Amino acid sequence: MSTLGVRLDDTARRLAAVGIDDPRLEADVLWMKALDIDRAQLYARLHDDPAEAHATAAEALTARRLRREPLAYVTGTREFYGIDLTIRPGVLVPRPDTETLVDEAISVLAHRAEPAPVIADIGCGSGAIALALAANVADATVHAVDRSPAAVGLTRANAERHGLGERVRVYLGDLTAPLPEPVDLIAANLPYVRSDELPTLEPEVSVFEPAEALDGGADGLDLVRRLLREAPAHLKPGAAVLLELDPRQFDEAAAFAAEAMPDARARSVRDLAGRERVLVIETTA
Repeated sequence: MSTLGVRLDDTARRLAAVGIDDPRLEADVLWMKALDIDRAQLYARLHDDPAEAHATAAEALTARRLRREPLAYVTGTREFYGIDLTIRPGVLVPRPDTETLVDEAISVLAHRAEPAPVIADIGCGSGAIALALAANVADATVHAVDRSPAAVGLTRANAERHGLGERVRVYLGDLTAPLPEPVDLIAANLPYVRSDELPTLEPEVSVFEPAEALDGGADGLDLVRRLLREAPAHLKPGAAVLLELDPRQFDEAAAFAAEAMPDARARSVRDLAGRERVLVIETTA
């Protein structure tokens, strides 16, 4: 028998050997999942010998991660904007960069001072953006849209789990087509990876995550252009569109926004790493 501490060290070593960043952190997470305990409890048990059933469970989880399956798929959870989301294979894993979009959306809505804003999350995936905005913008109604049945089902489940089912309304459909009313803000993290770059990404992304949630076409902007063409018909006066993009795409996306929405003004917001991450397009009142 080996102590939990020894087993954690061994798991971390094996994860490091296949090129996984933060192997000790991930080893902790895998064993926490197998033991169904939190980190404080994990470190309180470092000198204990795990039960064989728990060791077997940890090994099964570790084997999946060694194949480079995303940690969020292995554990079934991912925290985003302080919200614990259920995550399943077939739906994009939320990224920390997307919290920049949520921050800016909250700021934009605060300056509009709408008493009960209506928001659209286009391409909602797991519901990360929709739930974060519903939880942090008082009295907001969020229409969450995705063309993936798996994403729609997961967003709905996450909303119900966090008591937001009444305020996060989920629709299966293409971009703005299902929206039932004009909105004060559109937030969208659409596929923006260039098609030729997708195979070059780390295996967690290129092998395991759904290509339809990543592939934005030849220059990554196919769906962005479509959304910008459709958006004006669904915006209230003075509304805004916020798009997460690759930093290399901002000039072209801003130019297209000026063509599609000539009376609007565009600006960029940088993420915590200092990279342009969110394009904000604000219409006139």
